[in-house]
Amino acid sequence: MNRKIFIRGNEAVVEAAIIAGCQCYFGYPITPQNELTAYMALRMRQEGRVFLQAESEVAAINMVFGAAAAGVRVMTSSSSPGISLKQEGISYLAGAELPAVIVNVARGGPGLGNIAPSQGDYFQATRGGGHGDYRTLVLAPYSVQEIVDLTILAFELADKYRNPVILLIDGMLGQMMETVIFKDKYDILHFEKPWALTGCKGRSPNVIKSMYLDENELYKRNLHLLEKYKKMEEEIRYELDFIENSDLTFIAFGISARIGKKAVKILRERGKRISFFRPITLFPFPYKVLSNLAEKTSAFFVFELNCGQMVEDVKLGVLGKREVFFFGSPGGLVPTPEDLVKKVEEVL
Repeated sequence: MNRKIFIRGNEAVVEAAIIAGCQCYFGYPITPQNELTAYMALRMRQEGRVFLQAESEVAAINMVFGAAAAGVRVMTSSSSPGISLKQEGISYLAGAELPAVIVNVARGGPGLGNIAPSQGDYFQATRGGGHGDYRTLVLAPYSVQEIVDLTILAFELADKYRNPVILLIDGMLGQMMETVIFKDKYDILHFEKPWALTGCKGRSPNVIKSMYLDENELYKRNLHLLEKYKKMEEEIRYELDFIENSDLTFIAFGISARIGKKAVKILRERGKRISFFRPITLFPFPYKVLSNLAEKTSAFFVFELNCGQMVEDVKLGVLGKREVFFFGSPGGLVPTPEDLVKKVEEVL
């Protein structure tokens, strides 16, 4: 029988990770994701699994590398500046093709900023925030229920593509409490890992590395990774609530989409022809969907809790077919649906 639980977003990540088969967690405290780390310490011990608070974010991500190389499902979490410290290790994970789940409960920036909700880490997550040519799959939930569903999916996609997957949420979603339905039984996808370092008795040794000193060898390696990133385009996910021949399509992700959806509802009640689009995968981004949508709508309105990051991907998808308007709210200041209604009406 399904369980209905009232739970905080940060803690929902933990329950979902356990369901997905996470065997190891390595982290370091930072607000506003501390509930995640604290609750993980409790639950992993109850489940007989590994929890370790590392001495730093850098140490935590390198512990993730070791566990991933051994073939176990592993996870870390942090908040914006902590994720910055993990970037070198994330690049190593991608270069060595090691699966891991990385949760960013984003806060206001740049620098130490504040602990209010922000979406200023979009570029960092979607562009490969560390060094070298690499990408990470990026999932952006907009409810606590979706945090559960996408956390489970993140572990499956990480193993499927042998690649880090980032779950990009924010301080508001992390702290928010909502009713979540946990299924009595989940059909979790698992993948064979013949590449893992599990001891080579009776077989040839496996080698996991990201260093290729020969230029030709590294060239081939990067092309191999590029083909994998192209393959990831099969994983595009989005929500579209569309009215044929709309005057405007409202676009947002994560918590912004939550607020924006209410604004769209108010505008529809006022007779405005507004459609709603929410990318769930930020990488891969649904460019083709937007390109097709540009044939059926007159303009686009993008809302983000930053100074303008996803709006660049929207413009790439639209390809100049329609005008793209933008409203951003950086620094942790969260507008109300009524604020957004006024901004959209100005555009209309």
